[in-house]
Amino acid sequence: MARKPGNEALFAARISKGWFSQERAAEEVSSVGREALRDSGFMVSHRTYRRWESTSPGWPQPPYATALRAAFGKGPEYLGFQPPATLGVDAPAVEQEIIQPVNRREALAAGAGAAVGLPWLTPSPASARPGSSEVKVEEADVQVLKETATDLDAIDQRFGGDRLWRSARSHLMWVEHLIGVGIYSKEIGQELHQIAGQLTTSLGWFCYDADRQHEARVYFSEALNTALLEGDEPLATRTLSNMARQSVDLDKPRESVRFARLAEQHTAAWSAPPRVTALVAIRAAQGYARMGDELNASTAIKRAWRAFDRGVSDQDPEWALFLNEAELVCLEGMCRSDLGQHRRAVRLLERSATLQDIEHSRNRGMCLARLAGAAVQNRDLDRSVSAAQESLRLIDGGMASTRNRRQLVVVRDGLKPYSKGNGPARDTVELLKLHTA
Repeated sequence: MARKPGNEALFAARISKGWFSQERAAEEVSSVGREALRDSGFMVSHRTYRRWESTSPGWPQPPYATALRAAFGKGPEYLGFQPPATLGVDAPAVEQEIIQPVNRREALAAGAGAAVGLPWLTPSPASARPGSSEVKVEEADVQVLKETATDLDAIDQRFGGDRLWRSARSHLMWVEHLIGVGIYSKEIGQELHQIAGQLTTSLGWFCYDADRQHEARVYFSEALNTALLEGDEPLATRTLSNMARQSVDLDKPRESVRFARLAEQHTAAWSAPPRVTALVAIRAAQGYARMGDELNASTAIKRAWRAFDRGVSDQDPEWALFLNEAELVCLEGMCRSDLGQHRRAVRLLERSATLQDIEHSRNRGMCLARLAGAAVQNRDLDRSVSAAQESLRLIDGGMASTRNRRQLVVVRDGLKPYSKGNGPARDTVELLKLHTA
């Protein structure tokens, strides 16, 4: 017997209709949706329907919600979908107003709650005509989509990807819907494809941070394929850089180096600015460090700092701006730790933690966790305890990154042998148990 999908409510509704395959269900929902929306081009792909039957699927965009209601006689809220906190029930697109972009600094200043609701992540087209399913996409709509994508990346830097990937997935689905059924000029079409590519690699990163590694690799692969098909060299560079970082955590250092070297080739193709060059170089260094190759790791670190010291540029893309001095110092410290140079790593990671600002709290939390781990290896228990507790305070303040928590598990296990004879170490181990269970 086939294994039940994660979304058992939708699965049960499908079976009750006599649709015994997801492919059949996708076709039926598409057919009913075309009639309900009066849109001959409306379609639910097999892949989209499979996502709906996964565990805790994100809230569908208005056209899909309407099609689901028409097909099953009940709304998404009764079919296992998780509505955003700010959304009572779904409504047809013609009844919604476009949600204006939120000022990023105001959104981040709002605290952890901003990362939970994300109310502006369900924009509907301002130019949808009453009584019609046609969506005319104009430059103002594209600007909203761009700013929302940028906000997602900024929120990730502050709060991490655990609460973010579902909202990002919904936003990507909406952009893909506009690409599929929208009415727009050739220029706007190109912009929509660029936004979709950037969202896809961002979604891969959010899944990576949430330790959803398989999904992350799928999205990275999709983004890279898009970049290669569209000839988008910056997107290829960014995605390969992300893939190189993930491969280190998956303990695939040779793969990481290969991705970083490929990224270097793409930076040359678009004359990437120094900050991007520095990012790709430090990614290569991380791969070499995990391999234990001190010579190549140190060479790549020097190459990263030489590029970084050339300063900022008007050509720096938004996705590379996180690489400030604090972050590059942190990444070098992580390399030194992986090379077994724990005393040197402690100095670098401690310096990074003091430099990092509140807008990069997730990175600071990761830096503190790595500092705690390096300090344990250096038998500096006081410093390890202090760094671990500071990282926990960031988690209590709303920062949600499974990747960070997994690093704290390493710290917890490292402190355990010292917990019997050291009170602060024992207390910290207990705190870490509570936060990493």
